[in-house]
Formats: sequence, structure tokens, C-alpha cells
Amino acid sequence: MKVTIKTKPSKKCQIFLGSLQKAVRQALERKRRFGQYATVIWQDGKPMMARDDAPQTHEKPA
Repeated sequence: MKVTIKTKPSKKCQIFLGSLQKAVRQALERKRRFGQYATVIWQDGKPMMARDDAPQTHEKPA
């Protein structure tokens, strides 16, 4: 997702955004280490896992 901002966020917002970015980076790294599939894209009206070794469906097994 690309967001274009024409004005610079306040210092408080920059700190908040930095904290959120750090939390997401850490969560994705933790999922990568555990072999969980965190890379999901939207395709054909439903979420799809983007890695080659990811399961081909997002539905829970029966």
C-alpha cells in the first residue's frame, strides 16, 4: 500500500507511526521464523497466500 502525504505528520504522529511499523516488522519476522504464512494478497475477490510453499487455500482443513 502506498500512501502519499503532502504535509509532514506531527512529532507525536511520527512516534506513533514508528511504533506501529516496528511492531509489524517484529510480528512478521516472528511469523517468518516460525514458518507461518504472513504474506497475504487479495486476488479474485478472496485472500491468497503469496509464498510458493504456502498452502493453496486459506480455508481450514476438515
